[in-house]
Amino acid sequence: MNEVTAASLVPTVAWGAFLLAFIFGAAAQRSNFCTMGAVSDVVNIGDWTRMRMWVMAMAVAILGANALHLAGLIDLSKSLYQTPNFTWPSYIVGGLAFGFGMALASGCGSKTLIRIGAGNLKSLVVALALGIAAYMTLKGLFAVGRVAYLDPIAMTFAGTQDLPSLAARAAGGDKKTWQLALSIIVALGMLGFAFKSPDFRKPDTVIMSSIIGLTVVGGWYVSGKLGYLAEDPTTLQEAFAGTNSGRMESFSFVAPIAYTLELLMFWSDKSRTVSFGIAAALGVVAGSFAYSIATKSFRWEGFRDAEDTANHLVGGVLMGFGGVTALGCTIGQGLSGISTLALGSFVTLAAIIAGAIAAFKYQYWRAAG
Repeated sequence: MNEVTAASLVPTVAWGAFLLAFIFGAAAQRSNFCTMGAVSDVVNIGDWTRMRMWVMAMAVAILGANALHLAGLIDLSKSLYQTPNFTWPSYIVGGLAFGFGMALASGCGSKTLIRIGAGNLKSLVVALALGIAAYMTLKGLFAVGRVAYLDPIAMTFAGTQDLPSLAARAAGGDKKTWQLALSIIVALGMLGFAFKSPDFRKPDTVIMSSIIGLTVVGGWYVSGKLGYLAEDPTTLQEAFAGTNSGRMESFSFVAPIAYTLELLMFWSDKSRTVSFGIAAALGVVAGSFAYSIATKSFRWEGFRDAEDTANHLVGGVLMGFGGVTALGCTIGQGLSGISTLALGSFVTLAAIIAGAIAAFKYQYWRAAG
């Protein structure tokens, strides 16, 4: 019998991520799920339908992720989001930059991938700018400033920064009890908000929002359960197979685009493999493409003029920098991170929304001038 190692589990993790992301991409394309669009609809026309879809997906992700944790199938404390280091300047600066950038680029990282699958060449340019800027923020020029000026400023908690842990330390009691209570309370509050509007209570809207939330839950299961080894026989250490961070991951679409470009550029290096994040990014494009072809909605789209090109390029760079700095995007922090009830994810989400609103005001000013 072949010995199970982290390397042997990588294909399972990658294919699992691809299939889940394929479903995510198809569902998002069908429902026009877009976090930038959700904020834009609220600010511009007072329509909360797509915002309610986002909130519904959050609620499903929270319930599913915490159910997996409480059942002992995964350990959310081993994710990127629940570390004791509360790097609040990174969350705020990164979130603001990402939010401003996604408004300029007509969509966040996931929407960029979805639009690529539907034939949008503008989004292909955005993805290239985003990926390069993200890589520069991970390991290049932008990383120097990030490491020197943002990362060192942090609050360090006695334990993890998730809301149940914070509540248990502040008020006493068992963390699992707090986790069960808070995950239900927060999720029910979100569901109440979502279902309050009759416009939202359409079967297709509810189903697509739920599917998107469930794919995030599935991501946690694939990387945190199927890809987990308590002791890799090769290294004799705990391992999460096929993740770029070396931790349990679910969907996020900024750093994975950078790693996708890296893999393509160093393809002949046999030590590099298709990771969870890379497979997820490719899966979203594939799912959107399949749905677009099936419904005959695929069409090529290019830039309108030079200013449109510049806005999308600058937006891509801001998203690449902001997404890495804040440890996630509207999906990475706004769904995956929120599902862990991490305090930093809520701060980042607020900063992303604020950044997007600032960009809309800037665009109004440009149009008026």
